[in-house]
Amino acid sequence: MKNFKFKINGTEYNVDINEVEGQEITLDVNGTPYKVTVDKELKQKAAPRVVTPKAAPRVAAAASGDVQRSEAPAPSGNGSKVITPLPGTILDVFVNVGDKVTAGQRVVLLEAMKMENNIESDVAGTVTAVNVRKGDSVLEGQTLIVIG
Repeated sequence: MKNFKFKINGTEYNVDINEVEGQEITLDVNGTPYKVTVDKELKQKAAPRVVTPKAAPRVAAAASGDVQRSEAPAPSGNGSKVITPLPGTILDVFVNVGDKVTAGQRVVLLEAMKMENNIESDVAGTVTAVNVRKGDSVLEGQTLIVIG
């Protein structure tokens, strides 16, 4: 097993590559398992630059029920953004503008790489903007919800 830390569009990911068989790769991204197929077989090159993550995005696979939680006390939202850590499709939005949310509360359900991912609020506060709706396609790093 190899462990890598990636920084993509300002978001950091901890990736464990478990197995590589030809074009099939089984890996974990921040503890969530994925099976990836690449266009052509990978050739080994120089080792990637390793970056120490500041904070992992809040994503939990609905199937496993594992939820990443911060040990620090929840700050209040002052324009805090809930962003998507992966590109995908919005399956459901659980909040509306004006709703009160708590830190760790599920706000969006995202389908990415054929898995359902719970996107949670990192802060407590009031929802001031909902930038997506059910069925929208989103890119990594896109702001989904703003909490004030």
